[in-house]
Amino acid sequence: MEKIWSVRLIRLAAIFGLLGAVLGSDMSGSGNYQFRAIHAHMLVVGWLSVFAWGIFYKVYRVKVKKLVTLHGWTVILGSIGLTVGMLFYNVNPFNFNETFTLITFIVGGTALLISFAIFIAITFLLEKDDAKA
Repeated sequence: MEKIWSVRLIRLAAIFGLLGAVLGSDMSGSGNYQFRAIHAHMLVVGWLSVFAWGIFYKVYRVKVKKLVTLHGWTVILGSIGLTVGMLFYNVNPFNFNETFTLITFIVGGTALLISFAIFIAITFLLEKDDAKA
């Protein structure tokens, strides 16, 4: 299970990395820094955190496999939801209702917080060979 999620998360991180870099390049070239918070979260959450979780699952084995799946889905929902929610809330390019944009932002951020909490639990539930510090 860990190997499957490792590849999924690393692929998602690569997508975030490319999108974040393209957005940063566009901001730099245009001089318009309206998307700087979104750019930063794409790279810190989407690229760095998601990539780190993908590498973790490549290296370690977890006792409770269902937590790996739960963590993976909360990472996907949270990282995408937070980034899209932040875009909707701060820029609102599609003129969505303010309540909808706020809920999208909150749901994405909450899912990401849950994924961090699940990850903490996972670090204490490693297979014995991997749990040696």
